[in-house]
Amino acid sequence: MTITRDQPEIAVRDLTVGYTREPVLRGLSATFPRGRMTAVIGPNGSGKSTLLGVIAGVLRPAAGSVERAADREPAFVAQRSAVSDSLPISVRDAVSMGRWAHRGPWRRLTAQDWAVVEKCLAGLELLPVAARRLGSLSGGQRQRALLAQGLAQESGLLLLDEPGSGLDAEARRLISAALENAKAQGTTVVQVTHDFAEAMRADHCLVLNGGRLIAAGAPGAVLTPRVLEEVWGIRSLS
Repeated sequence: MTITRDQPEIAVRDLTVGYTREPVLRGLSATFPRGRMTAVIGPNGSGKSTLLGVIAGVLRPAAGSVERAADREPAFVAQRSAVSDSLPISVRDAVSMGRWAHRGPWRRLTAQDWAVVEKCLAGLELLPVAARRLGSLSGGQRQRALLAQGLAQESGLLLLDEPGSGLDAEARRLISAALENAKAQGTTVVQVTHDFAEAMRADHCLVLNGGRLIAAGAPGAVLTPRVLEEVWGIRSLS
């Protein structure tokens, strides 16, 4: 199959998730442009993380479909709180796990694999702590290590659930720079966020509320006073 940059990386169609009377997502259809950054934004409980989980393949929809342009599995970057402090691996080993997508968990990594790992560590300024135990890192360092692991997968599709939430300004800067660099190399980036400034920096934006898609398109075109008031009860971002 030939994939062009104009072709959507992901298309979700009539997606419903949940088997109760109040599903988390309800009949949601949307596309995610290839080689661009999409921000998924909305209030708590709007279904943002659920949508990401379905795209990642860790949640199964009750109805609808998810179509991806490429066969390779997406790289899903977990929140730092999902990783136990007691996990007995180094930062370098944690990042090297991203290469399992290519080698499998039991095969020896090649020199090329390790070169990718070192590049990802360097890109997120983690080389000074690469030998330390992952659980000993600060929150910002740990989130950067998990992002480096996702980047080491070289998937072409990177999924992130609020990667900058609760982090200091320097950690957010490094993460944003790494995501921009990945996008410049052709990676499709999808990130869930509560941060309006982060959403405005994206190329494409989906606004969710109550499990439904409220608006989709360029951030400036969808985060309008009408949408802001309807979803968040505010009139402007200033």
